[in-house]
Amino acid sequence: MNRRSPCPIACTLDLIGDKWTLLVLRDILFFQKSKFDEFLDSPEKISTNILTDRLHKLEAAGLISKAPYSNHRLRMAYSATAKGESLAPILKQLVEWGMQNLAETRTQSLPPK
Repeated sequence: MNRRSPCPIACTLDLIGDKWTLLVLRDILFFQKSKFDEFLDSPEKISTNILTDRLHKLEAAGLISKAPYSNHRLRMAYSATAKGESLAPILKQLVEWGMQNLAETRTQSLPPK
């Protein structure tokens, strides 16, 4: 992956700073979604091509892993790796910040602290 600079913030944003990546991680970490169709049911309505791309990028970065969940070789279930789970406290902080500072936000259920 090309990096803009060696700055830790820039490098992290290069990995997870786009519009969709953190939402896919949110669904895995907080809502136990694991299957492609489950991600498509999220309220943000990610398109199939973007979802496919983000799942590949997250897997390549070691943030998620995939394993077949049926006899069909293309049916995969995704789960967070330890590296991916290490982002959970950061996502929780984003939830808390949004709840405190953005009047239009709401959450289905706030992740436990």
